Amino acid sequence: MNEWAPIAKEYDPLKAGSIDGTDEEPHDRAIWRAMLARYIPNKGVTGDPHLTLFVARLNLQTTEEKLKEAFSRYGDIRKIRLVRDLVTGFSKGYAFIEYKEERSLLKAHRDANRLVIDQHEIFVDFELERTLKGWIPRRLGGGFGGKKESGQLRFGGRDRPFRKPINLPTMKSDFYGEGSVEKRERSWSREGARDWRARDRDPERNRDKRWLERERSWAWGESNRERERDSKEERSRGRERKDRERKDRERDRSRERDPKKQRDDDKHR
Repeated sequence: MNEWAPIAKEYDPLKAGSIDGTDEEPHDRAIWRAMLARYIPNKGVTGDPHLTLFVARLNLQTTEEKLKEAFSRYGDIRKIRLVRDLVTGFSKGYAFIEYKEERSLLKAHRDANRLVIDQHEIFVDFELERTLKGWIPRRLGGGFGGKKESGQLRFGGRDRPFRKPINLPTMKSDFYGEGSVEKRERSWSREGARDWRARDRDPERNRDKRWLERERSWAWGESNRERERDSKEERSRGRERKDRERKDRERDRSRERDPKKQRDDDKHR
């Protein structure tokens, strides 16, 4: 626990897939791919990896000139490599910037992260491909990126560091499977005896408590039944009132029709 750090010192795909670096089994297929991958860093990349920054989440329209204008304020730049698609030549949204001095590198790493360039908030970190042992890129299931929607989050990097593990008490750890079988059985027997002794110590209070809970449940059920009964009676009274009003209207209409019919009969006579 004393050697724990939120940032990974050596890349392990299994640990990177865990929020606290303690998982023992991979939870998605990408971690299996990364564990089985044998990645060799690109030997065609030149420059000092310890003076190089990784810049990601760039606007696809951002150019090398724009990056030089934004990052030259932190110090003298030796080289900028904006990664582009080999076929189309379009930007892939990330770049590598090499500085001449370590002081400039550290200043840019501290201040340029989350800088807005071309309406995009960028992400800045040290280059990991040639400096972090065991590094596996995201396209092979590794990396420290990933989206929450995909369920392939990776931890141990600057943007998403490890969370500190929670130390469980020894007794709870033994209860959940650690230690010998005899030790677990002894702990279970002690817990069971303690529970029964506490239960037998004050039976009257436990019985009263159980009866109180039952009375509450009965009262709750009785109140629900009363509410249902009242609502049914209210609905039936409403129907009866509507029936009486309808009959009264029909009676009034019949009374109005009867004198008119009598007058018509007198005329025909």
